[in-house]
Amino acid sequence: MFSGIVEEVGRVANYNPSNGALSIKAPRVLFGDDGLRVSDSVSVSGACLTVTSLMPDSFIVDISPETKRCTWFAEFKSGTHVNLERAIKYNSRIGGHLVQGHVDGIGRVVEVKHEGDAKLITVESLEDITRYVVEKGFVAIDGVSLTTFDCAANRFTFSLIPFTAIHSTLGVLRPGDTVNIETDLTGKYIERFVAVEGS
Repeated sequence: MFSGIVEEVGRVANYNPSNGALSIKAPRVLFGDDGLRVSDSVSVSGACLTVTSLMPDSFIVDISPETKRCTWFAEFKSGTHVNLERAIKYNSRIGGHLVQGHVDGIGRVVEVKHEGDAKLITVESLEDITRYVVEKGFVAIDGVSLTTFDCAANRFTFSLIPFTAIHSTLGVLRPGDTVNIETDLTGKYIERFVAVEGS
């Protein structure tokens, strides 16, 4: 479980599409307080992945075929920047919202507007995903906890403050870019319970 607060922007050192092995350079996450260990969970641009190996300057995770299908990770290449967050502890503060790291699917940035120091970023996606995005609700975009507004049938907007823009990959998003989306799990459970009760 994660909070959607990025600890570090890491850099892809190597990606092997044939076996899904992904090597990421990230000194703060790797060597910081309670540094990474083999079998730890880490959010890589929104996807919960397991650390399978540690190198002197990087860590390795494996991307499953299902994760590849649900994310933009097929686009990985050496030098790609990714948002990183280690799993939260149950006795820690949660600054964002509870994020599982289970990406629902991808969206595409359709508009980036400036409003004062902030950026308003509009994302378009399938209605199977956006149906769970509500006004002033939670969403994780590439692993970053955000609040949504201007929600329509197949799109929604979020506001990006300068701090988040600087400390994540979202600050360089442009129209046409692809992002990973995880919606709030609560709505899915409610929908399932109602469907079971009504059957």
